[in-house]
Amino acid sequence: MLPKPSTRLFLREAVRAGHMSLFDIVHGYVYSRWPYFYIGVAVGGHRFTRAMEPVVRWFLKRFPADGGGRDRKGGMGEAARKAFADSYHGKVLSVTDATRLVTVNRAIELRDLEAVIPYSKARDIILRHPDHIAVLDCPCRSARPNPCLPMDVCLIVGEPFARFILEHHPGRSRRISQGEAVEILRAEHRRGHVHHAFFKDAMLGRFYAVCNCCSCCCGAMQAQRHGVPMLASSGFTASVDQGLCMGCGLCAESCPFGALKLTDGKSRLDADACMGCGVCVDRCPEGAIGFRRDPRRGEPLDVCSLMDTKVSSL
Repeated sequence: MLPKPSTRLFLREAVRAGHMSLFDIVHGYVYSRWPYFYIGVAVGGHRFTRAMEPVVRWFLKRFPADGGGRDRKGGMGEAARKAFADSYHGKVLSVTDATRLVTVNRAIELRDLEAVIPYSKARDIILRHPDHIAVLDCPCRSARPNPCLPMDVCLIVGEPFARFILEHHPGRSRRISQGEAVEILRAEHRRGHVHHAFFKDAMLGRFYAVCNCCSCCCGAMQAQRHGVPMLASSGFTASVDQGLCMGCGLCAESCPFGALKLTDGKSRLDADACMGCGVCVDRCPEGAIGFRRDPRRGEPLDVCSLMDTKVSSL
Protein backbone atom coordinates (compact mmCIF):
# COMPACT_ATOMS: atom_id res chain seq x y z
CA MET A 1 0.00 0.00 0.00
CA LEU A 2 1.44 3.36 -1.03
CA PRO A 3 1.77 6.09 1.62
CA LYS A 4 -0.76 8.90 1.48
CA PRO A 5 0.16 11.97 -0.61
CA SER A 6 0.61 14.05 2.54
CA THR A 7 3.06 11.50 3.95
CA ARG A 8 5.12 11.68 0.76
CA LEU A 9 5.01 15.48 0.95
CA PHE A 10 6.19 15.41 4.57
CA LEU A 11 9.08 13.08 3.65
CA ARG A 12 10.13 15.31 0.74
CA GLU A 13 10.13 18.36 2.99
CA ALA A 14 12.15 16.49 5.62
CA VAL A 15 14.80 15.51 3.07
CA ARG A 16 14.86 19.03 1.63
CA ALA A 17 15.37 20.51 5.11
CA GLY A 18 18.80 18.86 5.16
CA HIS A 19 19.10 18.56 8.94
CA MET A 20 16.64 15.76 9.70
CA SER A 21 18.05 12.42 10.82
CA LEU A 22 16.16 9.20 10.15
CA PHE A 23 15.12 9.21 13.81
CA ASP A 24 13.79 12.78 13.48
CA ILE A 25 11.77 11.85 10.41
CA VAL A 26 10.24 8.80 12.07
CA HIS A 27 9.63 10.82 15.23
CA GLY A 28 7.82 13.53 13.27
CA TYR A 29 5.69 10.98 11.46
CA VAL A 30 4.70 9.22 14.70
CA TYR A 31 3.94 12.53 16.43
CA SER A 32 1.67 13.68 13.57
CA ARG A 33 0.15 10.31 12.79
CA TRP A 34 -0.78 9.37 16.37
CA PRO A 35 -0.93 12.69 18.30
CA TYR A 36 -3.62 11.50 20.72
CA PHE A 37 -1.53 8.54 21.83
CA TYR A 38 1.73 10.56 21.82
CA ILE A 39 0.40 13.48 23.85
CA GLY A 40 -1.88 11.31 25.97
CA VAL A 41 1.17 9.36 27.13
CA ALA A 42 3.15 12.58 27.67
CA VAL A 43 0.50 14.19 29.91
CA GLY A 44 -0.26 10.97 31.76
CA GLY A 45 -3.80 10.71 30.45
CA HIS A 46 -3.41 7.53 28.43
CA ARG A 47 -4.06 4.11 29.93
CA PHE A 48 -0.66 2.99 28.62
CA THR A 49 1.01 5.55 30.88
CA ARG A 50 -0.91 4.38 33.93
CA ALA A 51 -0.14 0.73 33.17
CA MET A 52 3.58 1.48 32.83
CA GLU A 53 3.88 3.66 35.95
CA PRO A 54 5.07 0.81 38.27
CA VAL A 55 7.71 -0.15 35.69
CA VAL A 56 8.94 3.45 35.41
CA ARG A 57 9.13 3.79 39.20
CA TRP A 58 11.12 0.56 39.45
CA PHE A 59 13.49 1.68 36.68
CA LEU A 60 14.16 5.04 38.36
CA LYS A 61 14.94 3.36 41.68
CA ARG A 62 17.15 0.76 40.03
CA PHE A 63 19.02 3.23 37.83
CA PRO A 64 19.07 6.66 39.54
CA ALA A 65 20.54 9.37 37.32
CA ASP A 66 22.41 12.62 37.88
CA GLY A 67 21.33 16.05 36.60
CA GLY A 68 21.82 14.95 33.01
CA GLY A 69 18.82 12.64 33.21
CA ARG A 70 16.69 12.49 36.34
CA ASP A 71 17.51 13.91 39.72
CA ARG A 72 17.76 11.88 42.90
CA LYS A 73 14.09 12.46 43.68
CA GLY A 74 13.07 10.88 40.41
CA GLY A 75 12.29 14.14 38.64
CA MET A 76 13.76 15.34 35.37
CA GLY A 77 17.21 16.86 35.87
CA GLU A 78 17.98 20.42 34.79
CA ALA A 79 19.99 19.42 31.72
CA ALA A 80 17.24 17.02 30.61
CA ARG A 81 14.57 19.70 31.11
CA LYS A 82 16.49 22.16 28.93
CA ALA A 83 17.19 19.55 26.26
CA PHE A 84 13.51 18.65 26.08
CA ALA A 85 12.42 22.30 25.90
CA ASP A 86 14.94 23.00 23.13
CA SER A 87 13.31 20.34 20.98
CA TYR A 88 9.65 21.17 21.61
CA HIS A 89 8.33 24.53 22.75
CA GLY A 90 5.72 27.23 22.43
CA LYS A 91 5.84 30.99 22.07
CA VAL A 92 3.09 32.90 23.88
CA LEU A 93 1.17 35.18 21.52
CA SER A 94 -1.13 38.09 22.12
CA VAL A 95 -4.41 37.72 20.27
CA THR A 96 -3.18 40.38 17.84
CA ASP A 97 0.04 38.52 17.00
CA ALA A 98 -1.81 35.20 16.76
CA THR A 99 -4.24 36.78 14.29
CA ARG A 100 -1.38 38.07 12.15
CA LEU A 101 0.20 34.62 12.09
CA VAL A 102 -2.90 32.90 10.71
CA THR A 103 -3.63 35.59 8.11
CA VAL A 104 -0.28 35.68 6.29
CA ASN A 105 -1.07 35.99 2.59
CA ARG A 106 2.19 34.79 1.02
CA ALA A 107 4.87 32.18 1.56
CA ILE A 108 7.57 33.28 3.98
CA GLU A 109 10.87 31.97 5.28
CA LEU A 110 12.24 33.44 8.50
CA ARG A 111 15.25 31.82 10.12
CA ASP A 112 17.57 32.43 13.08
CA LEU A 113 14.85 33.96 15.23
CA GLU A 114 16.81 33.59 18.47
CA ALA A 115 15.60 36.91 19.91
CA VAL A 116 12.00 35.81 19.30
CA ILE A 117 12.25 32.05 19.91
CA PRO A 118 14.99 31.69 22.55
CA TYR A 119 15.80 28.02 22.01
CA SER A 120 18.76 26.38 20.30
CA LYS A 121 16.60 24.26 17.98
CA ALA A 122 13.25 24.52 16.16
CA ARG A 123 12.95 28.27 15.79
CA ASP A 124 12.27 28.86 12.09
CA ILE A 125 9.05 30.16 10.58
CA ILE A 126 8.71 28.68 7.10
CA LEU A 127 5.19 28.99 5.77
CA ARG A 128 4.29 27.27 2.52
CA HIS A 129 0.64 27.80 1.54
CA PRO A 130 -0.09 29.71 4.77
CA ASP A 131 -3.78 29.91 3.86
CA HIS A 132 -4.01 26.11 4.18
CA ILE A 133 -5.26 25.73 7.75
CA ALA A 134 -6.76 22.73 9.51
CA VAL A 135 -8.44 22.82 12.90
CA LEU A 136 -7.83 19.71 14.99
CA ASP A 137 -9.47 18.44 18.17
CA CYS A 138 -6.97 19.30 20.90
CA PRO A 139 -4.94 16.20 21.90
CA CYS A 140 -4.29 17.62 25.39
CA ARG A 141 -7.99 18.20 26.07
CA SER A 142 -8.81 14.79 24.57
CA ALA A 143 -6.53 13.16 27.16
CA ARG A 144 -8.43 14.64 30.12
CA PRO A 145 -11.45 13.01 31.78
CA ASN A 146 -13.31 16.35 32.01
CA PRO A 147 -11.81 18.55 29.30
CA CYS A 148 -12.46 22.18 28.60
CA LEU A 149 -14.70 22.76 25.62
CA PRO A 150 -14.80 23.18 22.70
CA MET A 151 -12.34 20.55 21.55
CA ASP A 152 -11.63 21.84 18.03
CA VAL A 153 -9.16 24.63 18.83
CA CYS A 154 -5.73 23.53 17.53
CA LEU A 155 -4.83 25.36 14.31
CA ILE A 156 -2.40 23.53 12.02
CA VAL A 157 -0.93 26.09 9.63
CA GLY A 158 0.70 25.64 6.23
CA GLU A 159 2.06 22.65 4.35
CA PRO A 160 2.93 19.84 4.66
CA PHE A 161 1.28 19.90 8.09
CA ALA A 162 -2.34 20.88 7.32
CA ARG A 163 -2.72 18.31 4.57
CA PHE A 164 -1.18 15.57 6.71
CA ILE A 165 -3.63 16.20 9.55
CA LEU A 166 -6.63 16.35 7.22
CA GLU A 167 -5.72 13.10 5.47
CA HIS A 168 -4.83 11.12 8.58
CA HIS A 169 -7.44 12.49 11.01
CA PRO A 170 -10.58 13.13 8.95
CA GLY A 171 -12.87 12.48 11.91
CA ARG A 172 -11.10 14.95 14.19
CA SER A 173 -10.12 17.74 11.83
CA ARG A 174 -11.49 19.93 9.08
CA ARG A 175 -10.16 22.53 6.67
CA ILE A 176 -11.00 26.11 7.62
CA SER A 177 -10.45 29.54 6.12
CA GLN A 178 -8.19 32.18 7.58
CA GLY A 179 -11.32 34.07 8.68
CA GLU A 180 -12.59 31.03 10.56
CA ALA A 181 -9.18 30.67 12.23
CA VAL A 182 -9.40 34.26 13.44
CA GLU A 183 -12.87 33.60 14.88
CA ILE A 184 -11.52 30.58 16.79
CA LEU A 185 -8.70 32.74 18.21
CA ARG A 186 -11.11 35.46 19.32
CA ALA A 187 -13.51 32.98 20.91
CA GLU A 188 -10.69 31.27 22.80
CA HIS A 189 -9.37 34.64 23.97
CA ARG A 190 -12.81 35.45 25.36
CA ARG A 191 -12.72 32.13 27.24
CA GLY A 192 -9.44 33.18 28.87
CA HIS A 193 -7.24 30.72 26.99
CA VAL A 194 -3.67 31.36 25.81
CA HIS A 195 -2.44 31.36 22.21
CA HIS A 196 0.86 29.56 21.64
CA ALA A 197 2.83 29.18 18.41
CA PHE A 198 4.36 25.70 18.64
CA PHE A 199 7.71 24.59 17.25
CA LYS A 200 9.19 21.08 17.25
CA ASP A 201 12.47 19.64 16.01
CA ALA A 202 10.75 16.59 14.52
CA MET A 203 8.23 18.83 12.73
CA LEU A 204 10.93 19.93 10.29
CA GLY A 205 12.46 22.11 13.00
CA ARG A 206 9.93 24.87 12.55
CA PHE A 207 6.57 26.42 13.41
CA TYR A 208 3.58 24.23 12.61
CA ALA A 209 0.60 25.15 14.82
CA VAL A 210 -1.17 27.76 16.91
CA CYS A 211 -2.70 26.08 19.94
CA ASN A 212 -5.28 27.74 22.18
CA CYS A 213 -4.41 26.46 25.62
CA CYS A 214 -6.18 26.29 28.96
CA SER A 215 -4.01 25.95 32.05
CA CYS A 216 -5.96 22.92 33.30
CA CYS A 217 -5.57 20.72 30.19
CA CYS A 218 -2.48 21.94 28.34
CA GLY A 219 0.53 19.62 28.61
CA ALA A 220 2.99 22.43 27.82
CA MET A 221 1.61 24.69 30.55
CA GLN A 222 1.66 21.73 32.94
CA ALA A 223 5.30 21.07 32.05
CA GLN A 224 6.14 24.76 32.56
CA ARG A 225 4.66 24.63 36.07
CA HIS A 226 6.89 21.63 36.83
CA GLY A 227 10.10 23.35 35.82
CA VAL A 228 10.39 22.49 32.11
CA PRO A 229 11.04 25.86 30.37
CA MET A 230 8.78 24.96 27.47
CA LEU A 231 7.13 28.33 26.93
CA ALA A 232 8.64 31.65 25.93
CA SER A 233 7.10 34.97 26.89
CA SER A 234 5.22 36.99 24.30
CA GLY A 235 7.64 39.86 24.91
CA PHE A 236 4.97 41.81 26.78
CA THR A 237 4.15 42.18 30.46
CA ALA A 238 0.95 43.27 32.18
CA SER A 239 0.95 46.27 34.50
CA VAL A 240 -1.55 47.27 37.18
CA ASP A 241 -2.63 50.85 37.85
CA GLN A 242 -3.15 50.73 41.60
CA GLY A 243 -5.18 53.94 41.51
CA LEU A 244 -7.77 52.38 39.21
CA CYS A 245 -7.78 48.88 40.75
CA MET A 246 -10.96 48.18 42.76
CA GLY A 247 -9.78 44.83 44.09
CA CYS A 248 -12.49 42.74 42.42
CA GLY A 249 -10.05 39.87 41.80
CA LEU A 250 -11.29 39.05 38.29
CA CYS A 251 -7.80 39.43 36.83
CA ALA A 252 -6.27 37.07 39.41
CA GLU A 253 -8.98 34.49 38.75
CA SER A 254 -8.39 34.64 35.01
CA CYS A 255 -4.56 34.67 34.88
CA PRO A 256 -3.46 31.34 33.33
CA PHE A 257 0.05 31.66 34.80
CA GLY A 258 -0.84 32.69 38.35
CA ALA A 259 1.01 36.00 37.96
CA LEU A 260 -1.71 38.16 39.54
CA LYS A 261 -2.81 37.94 43.17
CA LEU A 262 -5.13 39.99 45.33
CA THR A 263 -3.18 41.44 48.27
CA ASP A 264 -4.53 44.02 50.73
CA GLY A 265 -7.48 44.69 48.48
CA LYS A 266 -5.40 45.38 45.38
CA SER A 267 -4.19 43.28 42.46
CA ARG A 268 -0.42 42.71 42.51
CA LEU A 269 1.63 41.45 39.58
CA ASP A 270 4.52 39.01 39.77
CA ALA A 271 6.35 40.28 36.67
CA ASP A 272 8.62 37.24 36.52
CA ALA A 273 5.63 34.89 36.36
CA CYS A 274 3.76 36.98 33.77
CA MET A 275 4.07 35.52 30.25
CA GLY A 276 2.34 38.41 28.50
CA CYS A 277 -0.70 36.58 27.16
CA GLY A 278 -3.01 39.58 27.65
CA VAL A 279 -5.94 37.58 29.05
CA CYS A 280 -6.17 39.79 32.14
CA VAL A 281 -6.38 43.04 30.19
CA ASP A 282 -9.90 42.38 28.91
CA ARG A 283 -11.05 40.96 32.24
CA CYS A 284 -10.61 44.19 34.20
CA PRO A 285 -13.88 46.19 34.28
CA GLU A 286 -12.02 49.31 35.48
CA GLY A 287 -9.33 49.33 32.80
CA ALA A 288 -6.67 49.10 35.49
CA ILE A 289 -4.51 46.59 33.65
CA GLY A 290 -2.25 47.65 30.83
CA PHE A 291 -0.01 45.76 28.44
CA ARG A 292 3.52 46.94 27.69
CA ARG A 293 6.61 45.76 25.86
CA ASP A 294 9.18 44.25 28.17
CA PRO A 295 12.63 44.04 26.52
CA ARG A 296 13.79 41.63 29.22
CA ARG A 297 11.36 39.01 27.88
CA GLY A 298 12.53 38.85 24.27
CA GLU A 299 10.95 40.05 21.05
CA PRO A 300 7.29 39.47 20.14
CA LEU A 301 6.40 37.07 17.35
CA ASP A 302 4.95 39.80 15.14
CA VAL A 303 5.20 38.10 11.76
CA CYS A 304 4.43 41.30 9.83
CA SER A 305 7.32 43.21 11.45
CA LEU A 306 9.63 40.24 10.99
CA MET A 307 8.76 40.06 7.30
CA ASP A 308 9.31 43.81 6.88
CA THR A 309 12.67 43.57 8.65
CA LYS A 310 13.81 40.79 6.34
CA VAL A 311 12.78 42.73 3.24
CA SER A 312 14.55 45.90 4.41
CA SER A 313 17.76 43.96 5.09
CA LEU A 314 17.95 42.56 1.54
